Amino acid sequence: MSQLEPLIADLALILMCAGVMTLLFKQLKQPVVLGYIVAGFLASPNMPYMPSVTDGHGVHVWSEIGVIFLLFALGLEFSFKKIMKMGAAPIIAACAIILGMMYVGACTGELFGWKEMDCIYLGGMLAMSSTTIIFKAFDDMGLRKERFAGLVLSVLIIEDILAIVLMVMLSTLAVSKEFEGSEMMNSIIKLGFFLVLWFSVGIYVIPLFLRKAKHLMTNETLLITALAMCFGMVVFASSVGFSAAFGAFVMGSILAETLEAEKIERLVAPVKDLFGAIFFVSVGMMVDMNLIVEYIVPILCIIAAIMLGQTILSTCGFLIAGQSLKTSMKCSFSLTQIGEFAFILATLGTSLHVTSDYLYPIVVAVSVFTTFTTPYMIRLAEPAYNVVSRILPERWITRLEQNEANNTEETSEIKKLWKKCLKQYIFTVLINSVLCATIMSLMFYYGVPLITGMFSEPWDRIIAGLVTLAVSAPFLWGILRSGAETEDANKVWYSSSAARFKMSALGFLRIFIAAVFVGYIVDYAFPWSSWLGAIGVVVILIIIFSSSNLAKQNEEMANTFKENFSMKE
Repeated sequence: MSQLEPLIADLALILMCAGVMTLLFKQLKQPVVLGYIVAGFLASPNMPYMPSVTDGHGVHVWSEIGVIFLLFALGLEFSFKKIMKMGAAPIIAACAIILGMMYVGACTGELFGWKEMDCIYLGGMLAMSSTTIIFKAFDDMGLRKERFAGLVLSVLIIEDILAIVLMVMLSTLAVSKEFEGSEMMNSIIKLGFFLVLWFSVGIYVIPLFLRKAKHLMTNETLLITALAMCFGMVVFASSVGFSAAFGAFVMGSILAETLEAEKIERLVAPVKDLFGAIFFVSVGMMVDMNLIVEYIVPILCIIAAIMLGQTILSTCGFLIAGQSLKTSMKCSFSLTQIGEFAFILATLGTSLHVTSDYLYPIVVAVSVFTTFTTPYMIRLAEPAYNVVSRILPERWITRLEQNEANNTEETSEIKKLWKKCLKQYIFTVLINSVLCATIMSLMFYYGVPLITGMFSEPWDRIIAGLVTLAVSAPFLWGILRSGAETEDANKVWYSSSAARFKMSALGFLRIFIAAVFVGYIVDYAFPWSSWLGAIGVVVILIIIFSSSNLAKQNEEMANTFKENFSMKE
């Protein structure tokens, strides 16, 4: 008789345990995620009276694939347009909550004398509430259409994005082994650069490709194509120093803006559910009851830190964001748990060997407890508000309840137009600048060696410079002029002398940015004297500025980008 591979036997055991536990937890009306964690505990070597998994490495690899699918699915549910439309309130609240809870988590770890990396990772885990648990709780309690529920879900979207950034920063911190401000700043700049690059190129190219290949896209080919894009981005993100999960999220968020997004999400769901289940089962396999008993005091203290920290700090965060006291308390009491991203961060710390063995089971125990208490905390918000309103002076309550009214005051039409123009200018200059920098980098890293092999000095440098200028020219035109002659920009320009000064300052800034790019290319291709090089830069800028062909090219690309970006609407 042939011998069954250990990994197949392990998969059978994992799925049988998961199947039984999910049915049981569904019957008990509890989150399925908890069922997976219990199934993992039952299938682990820590449970002596049950058959256990034998190939731990194989399960770990599958769990990493599970993280990729979870983040890809999260990206498919994400929308850049939602972020743009939700306003400043959720962003301010989310930033305040994350910074505050990271500090609370780090201080809690230090209280028990844990090492620095354990404290930092614990702070990151405590800062992220569970989208899945809160969404289900709101659904079960019929609160989805409440105003505060919309605010909470907006904050959770921002938290998911910041969690991705946090993963990148913690990965960098783990590699460098020490906290260096310059290192972190470089990582953030690098992250921002690649995000803008992937977003702009992805939104331009991928919808075009899907439209051209629409007649070939059956359910099978669309699924395979989407997964190919996902794993292609995973490999690319890993090759430039980011995590695999980050690459999966980016590709999911790009595909979320296409017409096929909902279909892809539906097709990917079964695969995501399978590998996601294996990931959460692997989380449960890390639970060690002996460690939980040993660290029961830290577990209880962390639970208290989450309950008190979220209710107090989140309330303050929402108040700063301009919400009333009652709304702020309802929002903050909904966020008193940790969830999926805590497990992903814990997995990251374990795989990078920078966190202690006890941190993983502690976080799992805390997550299980706070998940069970979430519905009760949501119900407790209103009674807690009634108590606070009786304790605080009446003038304070009146002032805090007026927060929302003051926050929604109308601004003048010109101010709105100025903000709209400023956003458009920043968006346009940022995307075109990143594309110019990418073209220059690709040319100098890949094009120059190829051209050097074909031409002798100095013709190789001159030809490389001219090719770079020719390819970059439409985007340089975009930096100089795109969006400067719209009806809104003209209204702002003629509204007042102060407005003209601000618009002129923006114009000079755009010229300066374009001049930096052109100057770099000219300096490489034509090693002239400084004054002759400066004249060359000015002449090239004038040619680009006045070119109608470049204007047409840039406009066509911009229209295609806008059409792709707003296709779903």
